[in-house]
Amino acid sequence: MKQMTGAQMVVRALRDQGVDTVFGYPGGAVLPIYDEIFQQNDIRHFLVRHEQAAVHAAEGYARSTGKPGVALVTSGPGATNAVTGLTDALMDSIPIVVLTGQVPTFMIGSDAFQEADTVGITRPCTKHNWLVRDTDALPKIIHEAFHVATSGRPGPVLIDIPKDVQFASGDYTSPKQAKTSHYQPRLKGDPAEIERLVELMETAERPVFYTGGGVINSGPAASQLLRELVEATGFPITSTLMGLGCYPASGAKWLGMLGMHGLYEANMAMHGCDLMINIGARFDDRITGVLSGFSPKSTKVHIDIDPSSINKVVKADVPILGDVAHVLEDALRLWKSRGRKTNAGKVQKWWAQIEQWRAVDCLKFKQEGAVIKPQHAVARLEALTKDHDRYICTEVGQHQMWAAQYLGFEEPNRWMTSGGLGTMGYGQPAAMGVQVAHPDSLVINVAGEASWLMNMQEMGTMVQYRLPVKQFILNNERLGMVRQWQELLHGERYSSSWSEALPDFVKLAEAFGAKGIMCSDPADLDDAIMEMINHDGPVVFDCLVTKHENCFPMIPSGKNHNEMLLGDAETQGVIDAKGSVLV
Repeated sequence: MKQMTGAQMVVRALRDQGVDTVFGYPGGAVLPIYDEIFQQNDIRHFLVRHEQAAVHAAEGYARSTGKPGVALVTSGPGATNAVTGLTDALMDSIPIVVLTGQVPTFMIGSDAFQEADTVGITRPCTKHNWLVRDTDALPKIIHEAFHVATSGRPGPVLIDIPKDVQFASGDYTSPKQAKTSHYQPRLKGDPAEIERLVELMETAERPVFYTGGGVINSGPAASQLLRELVEATGFPITSTLMGLGCYPASGAKWLGMLGMHGLYEANMAMHGCDLMINIGARFDDRITGVLSGFSPKSTKVHIDIDPSSINKVVKADVPILGDVAHVLEDALRLWKSRGRKTNAGKVQKWWAQIEQWRAVDCLKFKQEGAVIKPQHAVARLEALTKDHDRYICTEVGQHQMWAAQYLGFEEPNRWMTSGGLGTMGYGQPAAMGVQVAHPDSLVINVAGEASWLMNMQEMGTMVQYRLPVKQFILNNERLGMVRQWQELLHGERYSSSWSEALPDFVKLAEAFGAKGIMCSDPADLDDAIMEMINHDGPVVFDCLVTKHENCFPMIPSGKNHNEMLLGDAETQGVIDAKGSVLV
C-alpha cells in the first residue's frame, strides 16, 4: 500500500480503472481533485458549461464506447444540477460514475456554504451512492463504484467526497485488493427455462423477437448472437427505441421500431404474435400501450439480467434471469443440437401477413411545395450520411421519433437518445461525449429548436475543444410533440407550445465561433447538408420545416397496437381490429 492524499487517490483510482476522460466543472469542494488533474497527463478533462451537460456527455461517451463515463462536479448546486443526468442514466441503464465534492465532514449538517444532502437527494436516481468519511476507504469505494455501475443491469453511481477527505492522507488500495465480490449479478439463465424457450421456438406459428437496450448493454457478443439466431430461425425482429442497432436496419427480418410511434408492421406483429421473445427490454409503457390489450394471445418469454424487471409490468410465461449474451449463447447451442427445428410452414404464412402490413408503407410522405417537410429533411440526412462512420444523437420530441423512423442503424452503440426520462437538452452534450470518444467520426445531433436551446451553452465547450459535432435542428418554431398532442387530444388549444422569441441560429453559432447554416428551400437541402458534413468544425444547421407537421404512425392514448393513426394525407385514419385502414 502507498500513502497519498484523497485527491491523489481519486486520480490514481480513475487511472487504474482505465479512465481516460472526465467531464466536469470545478468548484471549491473539488479543487484538491482538480489540482491533481492539472499535474498529470493520462486523464483528459473537458470543461463543460453546466453540470447537467457533464453527466449527459459522460452518458454519450459510455453509450458509444461500452465503457463507463465519468463526471466530476462540486458540492451543492453542482451536485443538484447533475440530478437530471443521473436520472436519465438510471432510466436508460447507462454506466456512469459521478464524483461530487462535499463540505468537510465536520461541517456536514451545519448548512454550510454550498452544502446539500447529495447522498439523500440522489439515492432514488442512482444504482448506488456513497458518502466517503474515511480517506482509507476512498479507493475501495471508487473501485466498487465502477464494479456496480458496469455489472448486471448497468446504471449510474455517485461518490460524495468531503473536502477534508481529499486533503487527508491514507493508504491506497488497488483494484485487485478491493473486495467487490458481494455484488455478483446472475449471468447464466436457468437451463430448464432456456429449454422451454427452445421448445416454444420449435412450434411457434407467429413468433417475434422483441429486443431492447439490454442487448446493446450486454456487449458486442450479444448483438452478434442475436443476429445469428434471427437469421437461423427466420423469425421477424423488432426493437424498442433503445435497442436500435442491435439488429441491422437493412436486415431482411427487420420490422422497424415498435411502440407509440413505431412502424405499423412492427406493432401489428406484436399484437398478433403467438410467441413473443423479449430480449433485454422492460415492457415500457410507450411500447405496451394499454396493458389489458397488449399482445393478448402470445406466450411471453422475458430475458433480462434485472430480476426486478421480470413480472414487474407484464407477466412472463417463461422468465429467464440472466445476461443476454449468455442466455442467447445457451439457447442457440441447444436449438442447434435439437436439429434447428422451426414450424417453417406456419412461419412462412406469418411472413406473408407481415408483408401485407408492410405494404401499407406507414412512413410514406410527399415533399411538396416550397417548405421542407421534417420527414424529408431526416430522409435526406440518412441518404447523405449513411455511408459515413456515423454516430447519431437526438434531443427529445418529434424530431427524435422521425430520426428513429427514418435513420437506419447497422451496428449497436451508434444511436444515443434519451428514452425512459425523455430529457430535453440531452442530445447536444451527449454528442459532445461521443465526439470526444470518436474524434474522427461524423457525430450528428438531430434536434428541435426548443430542446436544443436547453443546453445551447455547450457550443462553447465544442468550440474550445474543437469538437466538430453537427447540430441538425428541425426548426418548426413549436414545441412539436406538445403541439401535436394539443391538436389531437386537447381541441387544438395550443397552450404555451411555441416561443415568440427564438434566436437567429446562424448568428448564435457565429457568436460562439462555430459555423451556422440556414436552409428553408427543399431544392437547397442536399447541398446544405453536404456543406455541414464537409465543414471541419462544429456546425449549427437551422433547417426550417413545416410548422404543424404531425409525427405518425401513432398509437393514440388508451388504444391498442392494432388501433393506430397513420399520417399520410391519402390514408390518414384509424386501423381497425382487423388491420384495415378506416379513412
